[in-house]
Amino acid sequence: MNIARVEASAFNEQSQSGLRRFVSVPLLLIEDDTELAQQLCALLTHHGFEVTQASDGEQGAELALEKHFGLILLDVRLPSLDGLSVLQLLRQRRSTPVIILSAWGAEQDRITGLRHGADDYLAKPFNWTELMLRIEAVLRRSQPEAPGEQQLNYQQLQLNISSQQLWVGEQQVELTPVEARLLWQLMAQPQQLLSKRLLYPLVLERSLTDYDRSLDMHWSRLKRKLVQAGFPSERLITVHGKGYRLI
Repeated sequence: MNIARVEASAFNEQSQSGLRRFVSVPLLLIEDDTELAQQLCALLTHHGFEVTQASDGEQGAELALEKHFGLILLDVRLPSLDGLSVLQLLRQRRSTPVIILSAWGAEQDRITGLRHGADDYLAKPFNWTELMLRIEAVLRRSQPEAPGEQQLNYQQLQLNISSQQLWVGEQQVELTPVEARLLWQLMAQPQQLLSKRLLYPLVLERSLTDYDRSLDMHWSRLKRKLVQAGFPSERLITVHGKGYRLI
């Protein structure tokens, strides 16, 4: 399948300028399609990323758990260990941002990927510019800008947005970049119902579209982590079809 056959010269100037500040970010590509993997490795390396490549799930999981990467691009259909299993293993120990690249592009497949802990999901065949923009958005979410307030406290919650460290009382909770940004917005405006239309650009850096349940999946995982750490579930309010509230 010809998924993303492009040359290095195909970078448009806008995408290049947007990504220059992320050069030298260590990136793990877990992809068994040799041709696609070679194209992606060449283009990402050309753009300054330090790319490590794995061609099967077991090798990818081992690398993801042993080394620290700024981003992981993960296929789902992999030999030895499928991508969702790799993601499940990774989320037990790390909050490394993950973008799933999969030929399975149905809504339920995207929901499943997000529910397993992916930060974004891009269906094959994909447009190279869209991939680069999504990489840029995920990296920007995981590396907040230095200026401005970095820590919020609300009830027994203490969140540092720069390090993505959350404390629920005396217990530390590991958050993904998206979960940290979502909780930050809710803690910054407690008691307020925050609509999905407002939260999408603030948390996912894109507009809400019809049938997009990405934020619901991130909210569901965030709630589960908070409740497991002892935060009362009744203070985490979902108003179906509208948004979320922290009380």
